[in-house]
Amino acid sequence: MSEASPRGTYLVIAERLRAEIEGDNPPEALPSESALMETHGVSRTTVRRALKVLATDGLIESAPGAGWRPLRDGSSDRRTLVERITEVIVEDSLSVGAPFPSEARLCERFSASRGAVRRALALMEGRGLLHTVHGKGRTVSALPSPSPNP
Repeated sequence: MSEASPRGTYLVIAERLRAEIEGDNPPEALPSESALMETHGVSRTTVRRALKVLATDGLIESAPGAGWRPLRDGSSDRRTLVERITEVIVEDSLSVGAPFPSEARLCERFSASRGAVRRALALMEGRGLLHTVHGKGRTVSALPSPSPNP
């Protein structure tokens, strides 16, 4: 990857990996960080940023000692982790002011890392859907707008 990308090199790498994962014959595991560095001619930081994008979108997970692998939850749900966690408000019939499930419960429910769940919750808080009170947890502060069903 010798020419600079106006989109950000890590995003270009993330999109290439996404295409492989969502393709007809997805890999069982992603190449190692070292292999991705060599293939794309970039630093480890750039590779990690690309992998972080895919992890946040719920497409891959870290397998300790084995690298990164595509998530295979058996469903065709390709929504991002933020979208899936936002849907908890509707699925669990939560109203404004209701307590929101803990990070630990969300990690378990979505088979996601604590970091990915925290990033998703921060985005939801930024969108005004959740409110956090230190020591008390999160509460629903607004209901999500209905999403069009395909």
